[in-house]
Amino acid sequence: MQPTTNRSQILLLLGVTAIVLMVVSQVWLRVSSVVMLKLTWNTSDFLLGLALALTVSIASSFVYRVWNPYRESANYYLDLILNPLVLPDLIWVGLLPGLSEELLFRGVMLPEFGLDWGGILLSSLCFGALHMTNWQHWAYVVWATLIGTVFAWSAVVTGNLLVPIVAHVLTNWISAIVWKTRQSSV
Repeated sequence: MQPTTNRSQILLLLGVTAIVLMVVSQVWLRVSSVVMLKLTWNTSDFLLGLALALTVSIASSFVYRVWNPYRESANYYLDLILNPLVLPDLIWVGLLPGLSEELLFRGVMLPEFGLDWGGILLSSLCFGALHMTNWQHWAYVVWATLIGTVFAWSAVVTGNLLVPIVAHVLTNWISAIVWKTRQSSV
């Protein structure tokens, strides 16, 4: 049985989680010698983030259709988070996790663990674990870990946190809008 949540609870949860992740990032930077991955604006990295978001969204749609455990896990997770929300709330579903999770997992954790495949995999496993709602929904954790790997790889290759931030925010928006649209037509 899925827990019930209301709109205010979800929006509060999104805000509090974002603040906690940002505080963890800042504390980590203060107690460690790690240098945060740079975040700089440039059009080519923005477009790369956009292309990455579209690629991840298309891949997610395909995986959703062919892998039943992922579809069940995604439906559980998205129903829990998105069902109580109205369309304008989806702005926060994209921005708050997209910014705070990328700041922590790719901005701080990835450079701390190493800008190599070891650091990419370790930070991606941590990112996947953040998406664990319960053991029955392991497939969503696997998918989040894979996407975390792609986002981390994009950060290492470009050296710019802008790419995974744009990709993450847009991927969240696309998946939320698609899911809400599907639910309203059912």
